Amino acid sequence: MNGQSNHSSDILIIGGGMAGCAAACALVAGRQRVIVLDKGRGPGGRMAARRVDIAGEQVSFDHGAQYFTARDAAFRATVAGWHAAGAAAPWPAAGDDAWVGTPGMNACIKHMASTLDVRWNTRAESLERSYRGWRVETADGVFAAPMVLVAIPAEQAADLLSGCAPQLAARAAAVVSAPCWAVMAGFDQPLPLADTFRSENSPVSWAARNSAKPGRTGGEAWVIHASPARSRELIGLPKDEVAAILLADFAAATGIAPPAPIHLDAHRWLYAQPQAAKGEGAIFDADENIGVAGDWLHSPRVEGAWLSGHALAHAVLQARLASTS
Repeated sequence: MNGQSNHSSDILIIGGGMAGCAAACALVAGRQRVIVLDKGRGPGGRMAARRVDIAGEQVSFDHGAQYFTARDAAFRATVAGWHAAGAAAPWPAAGDDAWVGTPGMNACIKHMASTLDVRWNTRAESLERSYRGWRVETADGVFAAPMVLVAIPAEQAADLLSGCAPQLAARAAAVVSAPCWAVMAGFDQPLPLADTFRSENSPVSWAARNSAKPGRTGGEAWVIHASPARSRELIGLPKDEVAAILLADFAAATGIAPPAPIHLDAHRWLYAQPQAAKGEGAIFDADENIGVAGDWLHSPRVEGAWLSGHALAHAVLQARLASTS
């Protein structure tokens, strides 16, 4: 890889999840040129949705975040916009103030990303200072900008920032995230259960009839989340083994004997729920033109990620305004 930059912008954002896209939308509204880099194949992150063919039908599983709430006034206004665009809908089964993306949880990210310059499947392999400010090396080329914002899970941020921003790296390294195994199960008949199941003292912390969410198609589909403790116990096992174990845990926790699934898969989220520094929001160093955002800086919720990204964008725009006044 040569030292020439073949992609440039005013601001680079590493991470195209909720925090990164929230920051990017606010910055673009503030007339900044922004490029977002994300290692995923498409929109989603921890709001991912996986589509599979089951018995000739397309079924979508929300195997990451199951729903979100909207309590902050600015976020409520944003969610109202998603609702009007058909990208989100209320889901009363999860609570009076619960929302989901439609037709999958990743629809909200897709909606935001549709107005942005997002480079999917582009992993930031290294970050370093350059004569222009910041330089990000990827397999697709070098990206350079005067400013870089990092909006990825704390553990990943700590690794990326360790050589170029040690204080920010240390802040991220202090965060511990709980893992979560998620099981996606399809059945040929409805299970005799309510649409959601929660438990604080079971190996299964959450289960939901995914097919009951607004805008979903296909047959009986469930997502089962293991508790943090159970996820740690099973962390190194193959996903097929984990899926079978957690399906048995689900049967024991609910007291039913589900039929043999016609689809069964599992996904391991290593950084599912961070132990967040409540209220900090975001960190921006105006002297070095670098910032970080994420739910780990605010609260471990979809709304927390959006608020963190929005706070970071506000800090950047305030700094830009101060530098020109």
